[in-house]
Amino acid sequence: MLLAGCAGGSSDEVGGGGADGSGGTVDLYAYAIPKPGYDEVIPKFNGTEVGEGVEVRQSYGASGDQSRKIARGAPADVVSFSLEPDITRLVDAGLVDPDWNADATRGVPFGSVVALVVRAGNPKNIRTWDDLLRPEVEVVTPNPFSSGSAKWNLLAPYAAASAGGQNPQAGVDYLNQMLTHVRVQPKSGREATEAFLQGTGDVLISYENEAIFAERHGDPVEHIVPETTFKIENPVAVLTHAQHPEKAVAFRDFLYTTEAQRAWADAGFRPVDPGVAAEYTDVFPQPPTLYTVADLGGWETVETELFAPDSGTIAVAYDNATE
Repeated sequence: MLLAGCAGGSSDEVGGGGADGSGGTVDLYAYAIPKPGYDEVIPKFNGTEVGEGVEVRQSYGASGDQSRKIARGAPADVVSFSLEPDITRLVDAGLVDPDWNADATRGVPFGSVVALVVRAGNPKNIRTWDDLLRPEVEVVTPNPFSSGSAKWNLLAPYAAASAGGQNPQAGVDYLNQMLTHVRVQPKSGREATEAFLQGTGDVLISYENEAIFAERHGDPVEHIVPETTFKIENPVAVLTHAQHPEKAVAFRDFLYTTEAQRAWADAGFRPVDPGVAAEYTDVFPQPPTLYTVADLGGWETVETELFAPDSGTIAVAYDNATE
């Protein structure tokens, strides 16, 4: 079974660095899904000179909830979220530098793509987004008002049906049909996965890495990456008032190293380093068409036009279908 989203152990004492620069702490607040990746990456960070003896104290939860906790004063050093808007909230609060994503990968050290997870053997022969509209197919995806992963899940078929936003009405028309096949509305991506593994539905819209994790742990599922799908970009940032700034920056920077990129790939996440990605082409097939948030106008446009409660076209479609 998949890991439950949980908070890692936390200490009230703040560790200090040793005379040689080793030791200290980093407080990481993250959304739940990348925990298997951090379980691989953190020990490798501790094996470096700058990371030796550093305790990375981890807190996991829903991306938006984690962001709001920090905005209210939770003592984070590094944040790792599902969506860029969850970091934008902290930029607006003066807690993250406005240029946090000015690097080549726009603050994204790892990512994934939206995939379709089906029962072992794919008994209903689900291969494409159109297959989700068949009368007998029940779809599982979380509620986009509580889950960051749900937004990625809905952006993928919206982009596929609308040719990357060129025909918005076609995207909405598709979702109006597909969402009638959603019978339950889990609060998070992890809850959606658990519901599917417990027997709900015929197909789960999910992160590719979630599917890989489930398959590797013996769950009776398999996944399909549709020929047209969506790139998931999961950002990381350091807080401006980090309690342990040097260690926080060192930890953030380590995520982009070759060693860490391979660890992310081994955990089922797509690395952003092209050289490392080339080593894993058998694990991560390149979809013929891979849309991005930028294709839809960027997060500000996506949040306003597609997901704004009561007015965004995807939000309204979801509400209408799930009333």
